[in-house]
Amino acid sequence: MSDTVSTLGAPKSKFEFSRLLGLTLVGVLLAMFLFLSWKTSTFATPGNMSNLARQGAIFAILALGQTFVIITAGIDLSVGAVASFITVVVAMLIQSVAPDIAAWLAAVGLPEAAANVLALWTVILASLLLGMGIGAFHAFGVVKMGLPPFIITLATFTALRGVGLLMTNGSTINVTNDVFTGFSRGEFLGIPNLFMVVVVVAVPAFVYLHLSRWGRYLYAVGSNAEAARLSGVNVNAVTATAYILSSLCAAIVGVMLASRTGTGNATQAIGFELEAIAASVIGGTSLFGAVGSVWGPLLGAFILATIRNGANLMNVNSFWQFIITGVLIIVIVYADGLRRRRR
Repeated sequence: MSDTVSTLGAPKSKFEFSRLLGLTLVGVLLAMFLFLSWKTSTFATPGNMSNLARQGAIFAILALGQTFVIITAGIDLSVGAVASFITVVVAMLIQSVAPDIAAWLAAVGLPEAAANVLALWTVILASLLLGMGIGAFHAFGVVKMGLPPFIITLATFTALRGVGLLMTNGSTINVTNDVFTGFSRGEFLGIPNLFMVVVVVAVPAFVYLHLSRWGRYLYAVGSNAEAARLSGVNVNAVTATAYILSSLCAAIVGVMLASRTGTGNATQAIGFELEAIAASVIGGTSLFGAVGSVWGPLLGAFILATIRNGANLMNVNSFWQFIITGVLIIVIVYADGLRRRRR
C-alpha cells in the first residue's frame, strides 16, 4: 500500500518542481533585499529587519496551515475569522480566567511568578484547542456532511465574525498582561520571538508533510482521492487532519496577534485569508491539489511582507502592492498549469 501511495502522492517530478521553485523564490527574496537596501537607507536597519520578521511571521504560519488544505484540493476561507475570534477568546480568558487560575495555583503552594506563567499557558492552550475544534467542525462538514470546503469555511468565516462581535459588543478588549504582550516584542538570541514561533511550527510541519507517511497520504488524496481510497488510505481522516491543522495554525496566529497588538478584536484579521492563500500559491502550492511544500508558503509570505515593507519605505502608492501580488499569483498559477499540461 505504501508503495502505491508514494507513486500517487509525491512523484519525483513534483519534488523537483517544488525544489526549483523554492530556489527561485529564495533568489527573488534576496534580489528584493539587495534592491531595497540600495534604494533606501532604512530597509537594512536592525529595527526594520525585526519589524519585517514579525510581519512575515504572522502570514507565514497562516499560509502554512492553508497549504495543508490546498494540497488536498480544498480551501479554507475561515482562517482570518478564526484568528480574529481567537484574539477575542484569549484576551477574555487572560483578563477574566487567568487571574483565578493563578490564585488557585498560588494557594496550593506554587510560587506566584510560576503560577502566573502557568495560568497564562493554560488559557493559551485552551484557545488553541478551541481553534482545533473549529477545524474539526470544518472536517465534519466536508467529510461527513459532504459540503464543499468553500461553503463550510465561508459559513464559519461569517458566523465567527458575528459571534466575536457579540462577545465583545463590537468593541475591543485590551490585554494588560505584560508577560503576554511582551512576548511579541521580545527576542531570542537576537531573533524576534514571533519569528521563532515560525520555526517551532515549521519544523514539525516539515516532518509531517515531507518525512511521514501521513504527508504522502495528503498528497495522494489531493492527486486522486478515489485512487487513494482504493489503495487503503483513510481519505476522511487525512482530509480532516488537514482542516484541523489549518485552524490550529490560524489559532496560533490569533494568539500572536493578540500579543502583538495587545487587543482582542473580532475583525482585526479579517482579510488575512486572502493573504494566506496568496502566499501559499506564490510559494508553489497548486490550487488543483497534490503540490505544495513547507518552505514554499513561508517564502511566499516573506516575499509579500517584503513587498509591503519596501513599498512603504519608498513611499510607493499602496495600490501597487495589490497589483504586484496579483501579477505574482497569475505567473505562478500559469507556470503550474504549464507543468500539469506537460505531464
